[in-house]
Amino acid sequence: MITKRIIPCLDVRNGQVVKGTNFVGLKEIDSPVALAEEYSRCGADELVFYDITASSDGRKIFTDILTETARNVFIPLTVGGGIYEVTDFDRVLKCGADKVSVNSGAIKDPSLIGRAAKLYGNQCVVLSVDVKRVNDKFTVFAKGGRENTGLDALDWIKRGIDDGAGEIVLNSIDTDGVKKGFDLEMLAAVCEISSVPVIASGGAGCIEDFITLFRTLPKVDAGLAASIFHFGEVAIKDLKAEMARNNIPTRIV
Repeated sequence: MITKRIIPCLDVRNGQVVKGTNFVGLKEIDSPVALAEEYSRCGADELVFYDITASSDGRKIFTDILTETARNVFIPLTVGGGIYEVTDFDRVLKCGADKVSVNSGAIKDPSLIGRAAKLYGNQCVVLSVDVKRVNDKFTVFAKGGRENTGLDALDWIKRGIDDGAGEIVLNSIDTDGVKKGFDLEMLAAVCEISSVPVIASGGAGCIEDFITLFRTLPKVDAGLAASIFHFGEVAIKDLKAEMARNNIPTRIV
């Protein structure tokens, strides 16, 4: 049976990991390299790095931090932020990333997903989607949740999968940083139409939220979180032990 993955997310701004609520009110936490090394030692299955202001600032992603992290961390690393061209995929992969996450760049140029998938394989292309309810409709936002695209999220995700995205990260803006549980309604809708792995992001506040996620939606492949890991509210070791006790397949180190 395929194990469920636990993935810490490191949102990086100006070389520091930051976290806020509903994508705003960002506060600095720690060095991304130090945190990445600690999570790797503690049993994280993968890591996600987002340069969260690269897209809105119109600049390239932090390659120095990425290179240093890849030298010291030996679990899969997904990197996103400021990915607008196939050359950005090439640059990030050469720095040591295993997968590249694209969001605003794909919205600006939807052909980017297909072109990157043909060059590097579907497994390297992750479509990250920031979604918020607008008039009871799941709506895609761009540029770190700052810009309403008007796109229907389910239609956009289906198109991304058809074009070659090998994985979906669903970021619920409505539950981001609120710590009251994952957005199960939104995730259920995405799992219904997805033929590739779905990663749940936004809303985790305690161990039980992950247990509820995997029990309620067995099609979800992974749970991603930030602040509860960063601030020591949930230890990955304890989370995985509880998953095992609940017969949820997980990798124990």
